[in-house]
Amino acid sequence: YFFLHSNPPKTSPHSLLLPHLNGLVHVKNPYLESMDEDVLYHFSLGTKTHNLPVMFGDIKFICVGGSPNRMKAFAQLMHKELGLEGDGKDLKDICAGTDRYSMYKAGPVLSITHGMGVPSISIMLHELIKLLHHAKCRDVTIIRIGTPGGIDPGTVVITDIAVDSFFKAQFQQVILDNIVIRSTELDKDLVEELLNCSKEIHDFPTLTGHTMCTYDFYEGQGRLDGALCSFSNEKKLEYLKRAYDAGVRNIEMESTVFAAICRLCGLKAAVVCVALLNRLEGDQIKAPHEVLVEYQRRPQHLISIFIKKPNQHLWHYCSSLNFSKHR
Repeated sequence: YFFLHSNPPKTSPHSLLLPHLNGLVHVKNPYLESMDEDVLYHFSLGTKTHNLPVMFGDIKFICVGGSPNRMKAFAQLMHKELGLEGDGKDLKDICAGTDRYSMYKAGPVLSITHGMGVPSISIMLHELIKLLHHAKCRDVTIIRIGTPGGIDPGTVVITDIAVDSFFKAQFQQVILDNIVIRSTELDKDLVEELLNCSKEIHDFPTLTGHTMCTYDFYEGQGRLDGALCSFSNEKKLEYLKRAYDAGVRNIEMESTVFAAICRLCGLKAAVVCVALLNRLEGDQIKAPHEVLVEYQRRPQHLISIFIKKPNQHLWHYCSSLNFSKHR
């Protein structure tokens, strides 16, 4: 660890390596303790302006995705599935004070947008994890919902390993002028739990596989339809087939940094995506809108089943609010 001045806050090096303590979410930044106020700028929230433990202390599940519409729809789905009061149509955007991200809360479930690409989701995760820390949340599970390209359109892929463009399970973070390589290992037990939940669904196929994360949608993913293209269709297909042989089943732009940051902060994390097209057959999404909408609901349906599984924390939450039903 490298500190930026000669008198850093006194923190045991071992405390920076602890993923969690009694289920609490812990940050790995000793400087936060000495701050008078922590402004979560991109959420339009802060430790002095908002009572974060009251607002978020009951959170047990977090789902993140790129689209504001999708994440609002997921929050409304969970509002209905958990039997919360009201119809959920009037859910408020907690981050309405900013146009960077959107956030919706349905009981113990938080639904947040992360935009597109590694930088956007990285910013969101830093502030989300600090929010959970300040709110004193415990035993939190976080799942990314995605809509990437893959092999079989409509197939839901539960990521077992997030890999980079070289098919390596790592994320390279540039810190100052150093390249730091971080592991992208995801929670194996959570992957297995989600796969077991998928066995209750017979409307669409679900499988596990590697998810490849790139820094770009066009050239970085071997597309021929961008403003720039310096390779042939044959080279593209050869690369995609090598990716498939390496275990890759879909390609997106967030999974490696998501896995790396969540792992470092001790969060149980998973990535669940639905393929919108077969990349071996083309680069552009041409399916009708209604088909894409149905595809996008598939990972949400799977995750809702997982969240509703008998869970001690969730049952206590529902009982404490005296819900009339919990399915």
